[in-house]
Amino acid sequence: MRGPDKLPILAVAAFCLGLVLSAQEAAAPALSPEAMEEFLLTADLSDFRDVGEGITGTRRAVASDGRFTHEVHVQTVDVNAPVLTFGDRVERNFRDSFAYNIAAYRLAVLLGLDNVPMSVQRFVQSEPAAVTWWVDNVAMTERERTARGTYGPDAAHTVQQFYAMNVFDELIQNRDRNQGNILWTSDWKMWLIDHTRAFRPQVEIAQPVRLTRIGRRLLENLRRLNAETLDAATGEHLTGPQRSQVLERRDLLVRHFDERIARLGENAVLFEE
Repeated sequence: MRGPDKLPILAVAAFCLGLVLSAQEAAAPALSPEAMEEFLLTADLSDFRDVGEGITGTRRAVASDGRFTHEVHVQTVDVNAPVLTFGDRVERNFRDSFAYNIAAYRLAVLLGLDNVPMSVQRFVQSEPAAVTWWVDNVAMTERERTARGTYGPDAAHTVQQFYAMNVFDELIQNRDRNQGNILWTSDWKMWLIDHTRAFRPQVEIAQPVRLTRIGRRLLENLRRLNAETLDAATGEHLTGPQRSQVLERRDLLVRHFDERIARLGENAVLFEE
């Protein structure tokens, strides 16, 4: 029979163990991009469960290589529809594909954006899938931020992140951005997730009214984007026509901001990231 004098001892032991585990977790080195990619490609996946949001049947899983453990996001959706109706809008040759998560991540890297989580392609339970790094330290979704009516401790920086998101979504023709696939971490960094319905074929700026400002570095990286680098980064996940459409939309975006700069001046359009 356990005596009452043992209860404080057990409590203290549990508390000390918690401190040790917390210290170990805090001291764990961050993976380099190369190591993170290798981990996503090769780690064993287990404990699959539904994410609970969205309509693409996404799942959450635990990835481990025996030394490191982290959660991942698994998507296998790959749906083609010759004609699909969204309210009063009709789209032809519609595709909802896990491959676009990977293409969006790789394109974001080319642009110097670090707020699209790393995503790789591998087979999961015999199906081709996008396996994406689960975003840590999420404090709220955009829906929750809007409900709270807050822009955080640095409102100007928060707004600048929206400017970058608007440019990125126009470039990849992402018309599925919603308040559930914009995440905010505890340090007020915006993360953009779930791009399976991006890379639509339209070559246009869908919402020019949202393109008022752009980071100087992002604009320069848009200018540098070319067919060779785009093909190398996304050739396995986007078709040739899709890559061409990205570059055509890039041209429209650069022209849009150049015209604004000529009319309003650099200080009114550009900002330092």
